[in-house]
Amino acid sequence: MDETTWHRHTQVVLMVASLAYLIAYSWRVIADLTGPAFVIATLVILITWAVFIVDYLVRLSLAADRWKWFRTHLGTLAIAVIPVFRLVLLLRVLTRVPGMRPSAGTRLRTQIMVYGAGAGTLLIYIASLAVLEAERRAPSANIHTFGEAVWWSCVTITTTGFGDFYPVTAAGRLVGVAVMFSGIALAGIITATLASWVLERAARNRDDAEPATRGQVRELLAKVDALAERPGGAADAD
Repeated sequence: MDETTWHRHTQVVLMVASLAYLIAYSWRVIADLTGPAFVIATLVILITWAVFIVDYLVRLSLAADRWKWFRTHLGTLAIAVIPVFRLVLLLRVLTRVPGMRPSAGTRLRTQIMVYGAGAGTLLIYIASLAVLEAERRAPSANIHTFGEAVWWSCVTITTTGFGDFYPVTAAGRLVGVAVMFSGIALAGIITATLASWVLERAARNRDDAEPATRGQVRELLAKVDALAERPGGAADAD
């Protein structure tokens, strides 16, 4: 079995595992579980997490060029570390509009916007759970409810930072650093995508000012070669 076959056969299992991870983690934190319920939720989290780690290691071992596969599948590594991000792939259906055949650039921008919004929403949710779990029982903590944690995540990911809620533990501050850098990255990606869309709209119906792409040049050269190979092609051209 090669890496592609393994990936194709495990997609549904991994999606279910990601959903189970999210439900168990949400249940453990929001319900503030203790006793047997806490143990059950933690076991589900660990088992589903182990599924993603095993999947990543198997795919890496099956790859023909492991170093190249590692460099080109950093997103897979991120999903193995935070399994819930696999749920972002469910948004793929929103990037396809029935009856429309968008250009490659439009399709790419749509995917970036949809996946970026989905990843940002999941990041806010997971960060809220993580910071609440870290801060809830800490001395002098000011984040005690899920609502307060969500508010903190929103103002942190947008780099607003009102300062009314803030983490006091090392784990909570580590979550804050991750959210801040992720927010900056998402803002940069979204801004670049919007700028690309604006430039395309501005250049519409002004294609005489646009430089030819390599694909267009190759297509033109192929047509010239085909014309030259036709009997009497040179004479027709004259």
